[in-house]
Amino acid sequence: RLNKFYNPKMHVAPPKQELSEEDRIAVNMGGTPPPTDAPGGIAGTGVAVLAQVSAHVAVARKEAPAPPPGTWAAYSTKSEESTGVIGMIDLLIKDLDKEMTEAKTDEKNSQA
Repeated sequence: RLNKFYNPKMHVAPPKQELSEEDRIAVNMGGTPPPTDAPGGIAGTGVAVLAQVSAHVAVARKEAPAPPPGTWAAYSTKSEESTGVIGMIDLLIKDLDKEMTEAKTDEKNSQA
């Protein structure tokens, strides 16, 4: 249905539904038309099921997995020298405290 708007050249209009005489009378009297059949498959494509092909899985099971790649050094935790989010928040707190003390001293000096 989106092709009607995004790609009008590729749009294929759905077939018109032929109503029986009883249904036409009901629709003309203000009723609702009978429900249409659901489109077949996934999103109207006709594909019923997405199934995996297991032929390539059998080949992979016969071979042993490769060993993991080597690393440069053993795992070690980072030292406290590195600044992360907590360090940035600490800097903001220090700056805010500094500005507050400056504002207090300015206020005291201006009232004196």
